Amino acid sequence: MSIVSKATVATIGLASKLFLNCGYCSSVKVDGIHHLLNELGRKDGSGVITVANHLSTLDDPVMWGILPAATYFDSKATRWSMGAADICFTNPVLSAFFRNGQVIETFRGKGIWQPAVDLAIEKVNNGGWVHLFGEGKVCQTHTYDSHSGVAELRRFKWGVGRIITEAKSHPTVIPVWLTGFDQLMPLGRKFPFNYLPRAGADLSITFGKPIPVEELLEAANSKDSSEDVIRSKLTAVVKNRVELLGRSVSGLMLGQTQAPRPL
Repeated sequence: MSIVSKATVATIGLASKLFLNCGYCSSVKVDGIHHLLNELGRKDGSGVITVANHLSTLDDPVMWGILPAATYFDSKATRWSMGAADICFTNPVLSAFFRNGQVIETFRGKGIWQPAVDLAIEKVNNGGWVHLFGEGKVCQTHTYDSHSGVAELRRFKWGVGRIITEAKSHPTVIPVWLTGFDQLMPLGRKFPFNYLPRAGADLSITFGKPIPVEELLEAANSKDSSEDVIRSKLTAVVKNRVELLGRSVSGLMLGQTQAPRPL
């Protein structure tokens, strides 16, 4: 990690921590963070993958303001994330900022074989931490499908399954559930309010237990299954674990709300 990258990561982390603790949000609740910190502290060189629902454009980096400040200065405890090229890399200044902030440029519609996914696999293989938003885009709670009183997240992208499948050693996969970030940055607002966080949000970040390796291996070792099917099954396992965590926090409807009010 270059000096510029270290400075960028530390600055963003500390700014996120300040934002979460300045009183702008009504509350910030954190549960299960030890599941992540325990894995980041391991010395065996295996990678870590966190997978969360995606509620707003501020989920990352703001959610990482809950980490101990020391982690912002530790390259092994700094996440790599995947950012949309049409949002994060639209000009040279933004591109440099996000690259130094350990965001991997990802192109929508180019599938799971693009260089961004290759690089994410490389980071995991080098013992790094990669954070993924399984849905691949912001999906606020009012957009969730529901059947018989049970809500479901949108389909997770198969890149999740590819990263797990092609990791050299078994990475630790940790589900994460976010709430309230859709209050912080609701969709549908007019300019310039669509760029301004809304005060008074109640945020929560919940880390689940790592997904059992046996559960991942069962999906990965499916007999008579093509590579596409294996990737699909692994992705489904991760999605199911994120949803189970979400239901334990937000109920069967995953905290589903009406469409946000316009400002």
